Amino acid sequence: MGSGCLKVTKYFLFLFNLLFFILGAVILGFGIWILVDKNSFISVLQTSSYSLRVGAYILIGVGSVTMLMGFLGCVGAVNEIRCLLGLYFTCLLLILIAQVAAGLLIYFQRNALKTEMSEIVGNLIQNYNPYDESNRNLETAWDYVQTQLSCCGWVGPENWKNNTILQEKNETSYPCSCSNESVDSEVGFCPLENTSNTTTFEGWPVRKQGCMKGVQNWLQENLGIILGVCTGVAVIELLGMVLSICLCKNIHTEEYTKVPKY
Repeated sequence: MGSGCLKVTKYFLFLFNLLFFILGAVILGFGIWILVDKNSFISVLQTSSYSLRVGAYILIGVGSVTMLMGFLGCVGAVNEIRCLLGLYFTCLLLILIAQVAAGLLIYFQRNALKTEMSEIVGNLIQNYNPYDESNRNLETAWDYVQTQLSCCGWVGPENWKNNTILQEKNETSYPCSCSNESVDSEVGFCPLENTSNTTTFEGWPVRKQGCMKGVQNWLQENLGIILGVCTGVAVIELLGMVLSICLCKNIHTEEYTKVPKY
């Protein structure tokens, strides 16, 4: 009976750690995606937002450690190594504490992140210069965001009136990625066909909706996926901790019953 229970516990722990390893790889992938993505709003934030870069490195670290723990748990379960299982339990406990702390930090810093996003986008729009190659990747990413979300500016097209290039042109040009008409290019600035001395941004043929709500919804959706994966990992961690204790206890009982009695 004890031997059968030991085998069931061992194989359950092995399966949980295999899933644990896979979820760790997913978390690692999210962290790498945040750092290397060049085609979405993430690329706008990653070079300007210290919080986002730190978060990405935390995800990479947690994902890597999670994969390592999954591997150690599999080895410890199959070979019934008590020392390795004890180390596995301790590391799981530390990772679980770190995940809870990170979750609370993200929750309480969400308003600060929104403010930081507004400042980053405001500075990007103000300094947008299609003739300068130094910020081309960021500017192309923002053009991509405005095109894909069918929006213009952060709050609205009025944000673009602060752009230094458009001010020099007396607002006789407008951002091509904001256009509500068919244009030859979706980057840089497009000249107005009809201009006058009283031309303002209000006369631009652009979309009137700002990108703030769309970007925030996009971030919340992706953040929800990340938090969902982390929650799944936390549940598996708890189950893994319980199973590792049970396996250690059963191994100890099994070894004790095998000791010869004189």
